[in-house]
Amino acid sequence: MGGVLRAEALWVETFTGLRMRQFDRLLKVVRERGGNGPGGGRPWCLPLADRVLLVAVYYWTNLTMRQLAPLFGCSPATVCRVIQRLRPLLAIEPATRPADAVERLWIVDGTLIPVRDRKVGASSRNYRFSANVQVIIDADTKLVIAAARPVPGNTADAKAWRDSGLADICHGVTVLGDGAYTNTGLVIPHRKRPGRPLLPGQETDNAAHRKVRARVEHAFARMKHYKILRDCRQRGNGLHYAVQAVATLHNYALEGR
Repeated sequence: MGGVLRAEALWVETFTGLRMRQFDRLLKVVRERGGNGPGGGRPWCLPLADRVLLVAVYYWTNLTMRQLAPLFGCSPATVCRVIQRLRPLLAIEPATRPADAVERLWIVDGTLIPVRDRKVGASSRNYRFSANVQVIIDADTKLVIAAARPVPGNTADAKAWRDSGLADICHGVTVLGDGAYTNTGLVIPHRKRPGRPLLPGQETDNAAHRKVRARVEHAFARMKHYKILRDCRQRGNGLHYAVQAVATLHNYALEGR
């Protein structure tokens, strides 16, 4: 049975959030990372471009594998194998300390992602079974710099940050956080003390802080256009790979605007 979706401009731009030239860049990266495999054995029934499109469509729509299979003209088992094989290859590049660290301004925040796997998530303040994912973005470009492994959603942001290892790439970079990141070394808003209101200068600082830090919320809103981050059915490392891949797709979409 022939499929409907192919790696053509109409389907790519409709179902991935990317322009065709951005998708071609993504395809080149996946190919360079070994997307075609070592060779030998039974060949895939779909070309690499269609397989990359399949994974991107899966993250964008959060359709089940049974729903995706007829769209690509293959079996649900093949859809599962394609996702399992390619999802690590779509992960965001490991972040390193930038050469111009002193001039950079980064923002960190945690976002709650509903997840079905009880070993990954926990009952959280969003009244869902969720995982907490710490994400760093660049304040100027809104590009994702790095994303940590998910932790249970009832984990405080300060603890999630300390355990994430993301602080290792932030040496020399000014990093903004909200009031939940007390005693973490990040730049956070001034806090009121009992019976002592904030000084006028502190109020002004907090207003400027909120205005800049809102950019990470804008980034989260764009990332959650990919419906996999609204209700992740993947188990084990599935959510981690989904966040990493969505960060990559988000960055490609922003860089090509």
